[in-house]
Amino acid sequence: MKYEITGDTLPVVICTLSNGEKMITERGSMAWMSPNMIMDTTTNGGLGKAFGRMFSGEALFQNTYTASGGDGLIAFASSFPGSIKAFDIMPGQEYIFQKKAFLASESGVNLSVHLHKKFSSGLFGGEGFILQKVSGNGIAFAEFDGSIVEYDLAPGQQIVIDSGYLAAMTATCRLDIQTVPGIKNMLFGGEGLFNTVITGPGHIWLQSMPISAVANALIPYFPSSSSN
Repeated sequence: MKYEITGDTLPVVICTLSNGEKMITERGSMAWMSPNMIMDTTTNGGLGKAFGRMFSGEALFQNTYTASGGDGLIAFASSFPGSIKAFDIMPGQEYIFQKKAFLASESGVNLSVHLHKKFSSGLFGGEGFILQKVSGNGIAFAEFDGSIVEYDLAPGQQIVIDSGYLAAMTATCRLDIQTVPGIKNMLFGGEGLFNTVITGPGHIWLQSMPISAVANALIPYFPSSSSN
């Protein structure tokens, strides 16, 4: 499989497949394709895996696209202004994505739910609780919100992130949800009640414009039901 990521604020990844090669996607992100791409919709691993993927923010079913009778072309588009990144997945090189980040991948890639170890802190910490784990073999594409900033963390090195800004991290990193210190800071600081703390070693990808932050920023501009 060969690919090209093109576009600025609304990117698309265009994949060229050899005869018999397959791509999978979780939701209707196929933008265009050659007529010899054959689609098949399945649970891809049974209902157990399907419900696990659904819990991590993806669809119950997966679409598999196969190039039939020759080389094929298929393009997957982002659903929100941002970035598409390619990740090379292999044993010992696994990644954790934010909820709903997975866009498409080669058929050898496995997508599963990744739950925070501390249930209570993860549950109340919002987006840090349910994540996606990507493993197996092949190239996976993820879509992130806004621009991407990357950091390498040394063993024990930490970074504090406002919940929602973590886009992805290598599976070697550790994630914790912590309350914002101080009652006054929690009530009047405007930064929410929780922060996400990432501890190295590993690599992290941060996104500059989480869709949740955009939604909150737009709320004051929508008319309330009481005004009707």
